[in-house]
Amino acid sequence: MMSHLCILWYNYRMKHSLKQKSPTEVELTVTLTSDEITSHTDEAVEQLSENLKISGFRKGKVPASVAKKNIDPNTLSSTILDLAVRASLPDALAEAKVMPLVAPEVSVSKYVPDETLEYVVKVEIIPEIKLGKYKSLKVKREAKKITDKDVDEALENVRKSFAEKKVVDRAAKMGDEVVIDFTGKKDGVAFDGGTAKSHKLELGSHQFIPGFEEGIVGHKVGEEFDVPLTFPKEYHSKELAGAKVVFTVLIKQVNENVLPKLDEAFAAQCGNFKSIAELKDDIRKNLEAQANHKSSEAYKDALVEALVDSSDIPTPEVLVGDHMRNIRAEIDSNLQHNRMTFEDFLAMNKHTEAEWEAEARRMAERRVKAALALTEIAKIEKLAASEEETETKVNELRDVYKNNTEAIKQLDNPRVKLDIRQRLTIEHAIDKLVELNSK
Repeated sequence: MMSHLCILWYNYRMKHSLKQKSPTEVELTVTLTSDEITSHTDEAVEQLSENLKISGFRKGKVPASVAKKNIDPNTLSSTILDLAVRASLPDALAEAKVMPLVAPEVSVSKYVPDETLEYVVKVEIIPEIKLGKYKSLKVKREAKKITDKDVDEALENVRKSFAEKKVVDRAAKMGDEVVIDFTGKKDGVAFDGGTAKSHKLELGSHQFIPGFEEGIVGHKVGEEFDVPLTFPKEYHSKELAGAKVVFTVLIKQVNENVLPKLDEAFAAQCGNFKSIAELKDDIRKNLEAQANHKSSEAYKDALVEALVDSSDIPTPEVLVGDHMRNIRAEIDSNLQHNRMTFEDFLAMNKHTEAEWEAEARRMAERRVKAALALTEIAKIEKLAASEEETETKVNELRDVYKNNTEAIKQLDNPRVKLDIRQRLTIEHAIDKLVELNSK
């Protein structure tokens, strides 16, 4: 009973003062008394005696009274300091009503062993959010009207997907598929990525730099010829951007794309349709569904943008830093998939690294503000993803990543599950935002 009373007494006597350094950072100064410091002496001795070697005693079995006499005073003092800070910090934060975003930064400002201890805690916190009038945001929802022209263009694309390839003995023209060998040279030397054998290319698909496909038109099977070109100045490879090159091309085959007739047989081939009219009706419905989805997503984005613009939301640097790293990771992943470097990315977008960082910071700050504002709405409107909903989402992700052992392992991490739950809660807040502004 006495030990519990002592703990309560120590907590009562602990002093702290709080300074607001910025809307997202506070500085907490904590001062402990002699009793609060020395209360950790026995624990420190017990901890240090575990590895103490003294003749006549087994390792870890040295009595506390003996151990204390053989422990280096500086080591003992340092351990007591560490234990005192660790034990008092949670209470100090709780009493000051401070909820850290990340692990606090602690520095000792004054320490006299067995007498007094003062330490300073710098803490990043969730700032006070001053929401705008989120129930009456002036955002207009725009929907694209599907026209007959849209339907006809979509039908033509479907028709092209069913085209048959017929080998022809004539000069290649736009719309044909050609099978070619080619070698690209700069200053007479072949460059990386500029050579291929039996490459299939649809003329007019714009897979190559401007002028390449046009240079093939008019040539027949068996012809070998040069196509002199200049790479675009904004090309992603620094070595080739704006460079003059020559492609040597050999045509090995020309295939004409024969489009099917728009009749009942074609309609049936596309699905359970009895006529072209039924097929076009289905295409229209799909285009309208796509347009509605795109419109809904654009409306949500516009609402969130308006919410951020109308609210006062300080941005904690730790969250901005996290989002900047996420943005860079997304870019690096895409670049790796396309076999490009970050330097290629900067050159393609005509940015210096400093300019990119400034733009990434702007994007990160917008993301942080949006997340904080939506989290605040979720709190006000009492919205929260349930455990059941979270687990359902986790199971869906397990199915998606069933062949990725590392990803499956991550899904069992409590922090990852918490992140998924927070994302679902934010989605609920966005849905609520749409509901409130659609009345």
